[in-house]
Amino acid sequence: MIRKSTLTVTAAAAALAFGLTACGDMSEEDPEAASENTSAEETAGAEDTESEGMTETAGENFGPGCAAVPEDGEGSFEGMADDPVATAASNNPALSTLVTAVGEADLVDTLNSAEDITVFAPADDAFAKIPEEDLNALLADQEQLTEVLTYHVVEGRQAPADLEDGTFTSLQGGEVTTEGSGEEFTVNGDSAVVCGNVQTANATVYIVDTVLMPE
Repeated sequence: MIRKSTLTVTAAAAALAFGLTACGDMSEEDPEAASENTSAEETAGAEDTESEGMTETAGENFGPGCAAVPEDGEGSFEGMADDPVATAASNNPALSTLVTAVGEADLVDTLNSAEDITVFAPADDAFAKIPEEDLNALLADQEQLTEVLTYHVVEGRQAPADLEDGTFTSLQGGEVTTEGSGEEFTVNGDSAVVCGNVQTANATVYIVDTVLMPE
């Protein structure tokens, strides 16, 4: 009986020792595995957050005038982002008069080759505010037309936040001022942004409802 009890206790002790060893191995390995899994999940989560942030920043177009931009094709927001600014504008039906003016002033190559600029682009309705006789005279005067159009271009890709209280030097040489917040901005006090933060390959575009005139 004593011998049998001794064997039983020995077998139980061996089983307990094996169990503890196995648990010890698991406790040594699991924290590392759990850490790796947690790290992988955190990395994936950070990548997802970063991707969402980039998407939100790139796609924040705003303003009632954006409804006139085609939903697809080369003239859409996505299509315009692939082309330099003069080419992108030529594909947008809301900017047809501006495109004509840029061609008359021979500024297509100048605008397309510029790097990182912001363009306050007058919509067709903006040009319609100018009496027809005066507009035709402007389009026929290349020097004056160039002055007016280059006044709508400033250096750097200006984000909406930069327009809250901004003063910029235009390509023409004169100053352009902006003010506002959220999704409501004006340029030089009376030209409203009707579609903002439109991206092209080399420019950020704000479509405005009034043609800007340099002093």
